Amino acid sequence: MKLSIIIPVYNEERTVIQLLKQVVSVSFPNIEKEIIVVDDGSTDNSKSKIQNAKFKEIKFLYHEKNKGKGAAVKTGLAKATGEYVVIQDADLEYDPQQIEKLLQPIFKGKAEVVYGTRLNRLPNLSRDEKTPLFLLHYLGNRFLSLVTSVLYFQWLTDMETCYKLFPKKALDDITLHAKGFEFEPEITAKFLKKGYKIYEVPITTIPRDYQSEKKLYAHKDGPRALWTLLKYRFID
Repeated sequence: MKLSIIIPVYNEERTVIQLLKQVVSVSFPNIEKEIIVVDDGSTDNSKSKIQNAKFKEIKFLYHEKNKGKGAAVKTGLAKATGEYVVIQDADLEYDPQQIEKLLQPIFKGKAEVVYGTRLNRLPNLSRDEKTPLFLLHYLGNRFLSLVTSVLYFQWLTDMETCYKLFPKKALDDITLHAKGFEFEPEITAKFLKKGYKIYEVPITTIPRDYQSEKKLYAHKDGPRALWTLLKYRFID
């Protein structure tokens, strides 16, 4: 089986090279890897660092201007040749070694679409969710996952997870419109409407510090994600 790993990058100069080294070095039994990196118009040194590193194992694509995570993933999907696709963030929150956990249900014939869930647990008030912003992020994600479950009749605990593993054929006859982070609810809604059952596998992450600008404004994507879930329940 061939697995396309799509890595959208936006202003991740501090972490992207370390992440790419991890992705290049990780191996999965009986899996051929294809690594596709898409720089989404970074304004820091992400693009030059990737180019200067000269990884022979990756396909490197880039946008001249920032378009959003959804647009970057779609650019990667257009070049993906694997039977399966998984999304990998570039900020070191998600350890590529855990992709193997997502592959196991595929190998065992239990599922075709697998998500890595961070949230099939109570809030960790001694660690991750001990600060108000982390707790708000946890509660917001659980709420959006609950809305997804109610609207699309399948229980999910972490609709917003980065780790989504799916067969590329699942996108046949699906048009993805999202350019930003509303990509997550859109692709989930369309998988569920198409009849795919999403199998969740517990994963662990190392959350990014909320001093990060992306995390500081992440909560503003909540209303957009909610609208996306409602919209695609009834159209497209």
